[in-house]
Amino acid sequence: MNHKLEFARRLRAAMHAAGLEARPGILLNLFNTHYWGPSVTFQAVSRWLKGEAIPAQDKLVVLSSVLKIEPAVLRFGENVRQSPPQQRPHGEEGAGHLEHETFATFMRLHAPQRKLIREIIITFAKMNETRSVPLPEPDQLAAGAAGPRLPTRPPS
Repeated sequence: MNHKLEFARRLRAAMHAAGLEARPGILLNLFNTHYWGPSVTFQAVSRWLKGEAIPAQDKLVVLSSVLKIEPAVLRFGENVRQSPPQQRPHGEEGAGHLEHETFATFMRLHAPQRKLIREIIITFAKMNETRSVPLPEPDQLAAGAAGPRLPTRPPS
């Protein structure tokens, strides 16, 4: 079984179900108006529809959103619904309610706003990777916690 060809078949079917012709130009315009990252090329979309490539997860989420289909079903097919849920190891619960709510709100923003928020998140992530002393959590700041203190000069 060729996963790329199966994905292309599901993508074309989802486009038809959404009332669209399964043509690269149509999908290209629809996708790029909703995607917050760099625009994809006509060739990339053609490869998705021909079964030569499968888009990355961030692109798959946008495709499924605009075509009104679950991302897992678009990527893996209807059988994914029948699979038993996988147990995650303790301590790796993943995203909670607040994260899901934040992401849903994020997806309702216009594309330029999503691009800006994405850049802000990436900047914070890079800052956290290079910082030796972590920043205080937002709830600590709200409660009045001071965070890391800078050394002070002794009185002269």
